[in-house]
Amino acid sequence: MVEAPLPAVQVVVAHDERATLRVGDVFLKVDPDRARGDVEVAAMAAAPVPTPQVLWRRPPVLALAALPGTALGHLGTPSTASPVAWAAAGAALRALHEAPLRDAPPRSARGPAEIAAELDRECAWLVADGVVAPEVVDRNRRAAQAALRPWAPVFTHGDLQADHVFVDGDEVTGVVDWSEAARGDALFDLAVLTLGHAEHLGDVVDGYGTDVDTDVVLAWWSVRCLLAVRWLTRHGFDPAAPGCEVDVLRSCP
Repeated sequence: MVEAPLPAVQVVVAHDERATLRVGDVFLKVDPDRARGDVEVAAMAAAPVPTPQVLWRRPPVLALAALPGTALGHLGTPSTASPVAWAAAGAALRALHEAPLRDAPPRSARGPAEIAAELDRECAWLVADGVVAPEVVDRNRRAAQAALRPWAPVFTHGDLQADHVFVDGDEVTGVVDWSEAARGDALFDLAVLTLGHAEHLGDVVDGYGTDVDTDVVLAWWSVRCLLAVRWLTRHGFDPAAPGCEVDVLRSCP
């Protein structure tokens, strides 16, 4: 009798804060921050959009069933998903933002003053270390200011990268990685979803189905990238890879 080969262990992402492994049709998330895991499980249970099935949880490990389909896109690579699929992602995001606020995690996302202070620190580091040209940093810091205004909090995913939305054909099959879910700005979610995929911003807005201030979305692109470069660099990622954060900063008008 020939035994079936064992599934390989695939490292999806790993750094010194957390790691995600895939073994066959099971994803294993390892996170020593139990509170972050609590938020993720609660948010998936409350979100009015498809999410992975929780198979079991034994902190620091959370086991999730794989979702059908493929990721909507990857930063730095043109998306092969259809405009209809991107619009479907926008519709799913609208459903999340319209959920009763009582269903959202109790924590709030960082407010404008806290973000502004962090931006000032990160911009100073970017210039001092020569990571990004000073004129690019200055231009994006000015652009970022448009995002730092009062907003009505909604149930937000908090890290809705295109990698975290799975689609099968033109349908959304699920949304993953809810550990940053919070009560925050709806336009931040829209910005993270479309970061590096500007050509699909219109599709997402069409699916979202309501007026969206795209200038604020673009401002959140600047915020996201300015704040991410140092963290990515220190955790083994390359924000200067083609199409990634540094390129997004350079594209700011």
